[in-house]
Amino acid sequence: MREGIIVKGLGGRYEVETAQGRLQCTLRGKLRLSVERVLVGDRVEVSVDSSGTAVVERILPRRNELVRPPVANIDQVLVVFAAQRPAPNLTLLDRILVQAELLGLESVVVVNKADLDRPGAQQLQSIYGAIPYRTIITSTKTLEGITELRQALQGKTSVLAGPSGVGKSSLLNALNPALRLETGEVSTKIQRGKHTTRRVELLAVDQGYVADTPGFSQLYLEPGQAERLQFAFPEFLRYREECRFRGCLHRQEPDCAVLKALERGEIAPSRHAHYLLFLEEVAPRY
Repeated sequence: MREGIIVKGLGGRYEVETAQGRLQCTLRGKLRLSVERVLVGDRVEVSVDSSGTAVVERILPRRNELVRPPVANIDQVLVVFAAQRPAPNLTLLDRILVQAELLGLESVVVVNKADLDRPGAQQLQSIYGAIPYRTIITSTKTLEGITELRQALQGKTSVLAGPSGVGKSSLLNALNPALRLETGEVSTKIQRGKHTTRRVELLAVDQGYVADTPGFSQLYLEPGQAERLQFAFPEFLRYREECRFRGCLHRQEPDCAVLKALERGEIAPSRHAHYLLFLEEVAPRY
């Protein structure tokens, strides 16, 4: 029996990466009946008969799983935005970071296309690096930050997130030129890129894997998550115990330590504004 990881699935067939090489596999019949779904990222046990036919016999317990995109056993989220073309959408950036926090995943913020707007890239690094998130400035034109990005990915399974046109596929090509991923241009008129990734697949990058995938660019908050939401903003945690009220939501409550930190410039105004926006979505005030 060999152990491996599912890196691609299509039409009931699965590609499984093992220590002995990549195998084309089907599922054992009883597994198809007993498992709700098989996910890219699943660790599996595979049997190979004398004719070379490979069959997935067992899916090992998952550490975690995502619904959108459907992928399992993720270590971190790589959140990629461009310094320009398209202009950074900080609301979307914070939605992705909040979703990752609620799922218990680490995040790395990547500010790409630094060659187009270095002051803008440095400003984003200042905001998110202070939270603190590991924040890497990159450029596929100059190869700035590619070595640091490679180090952040090494030995981990990462989900690549961010809007179209920010250079996610270009970054992966810079990390591993053998991938030869399709890249898209940004529309000058609408400042939006064309999606070039159409299915979930784990790509090998520096002894780790990256899920280059659509479907992780928006946050879907459910009603009833109001109390949890503040824990998804790490910079609030150092102040919240100093709030007068135990259930403080950091809106307009008196003696709110988070609001005082905001006034002192210790919390970025954009971050608190987005917190209030997301809070209104899950706990609207009528």
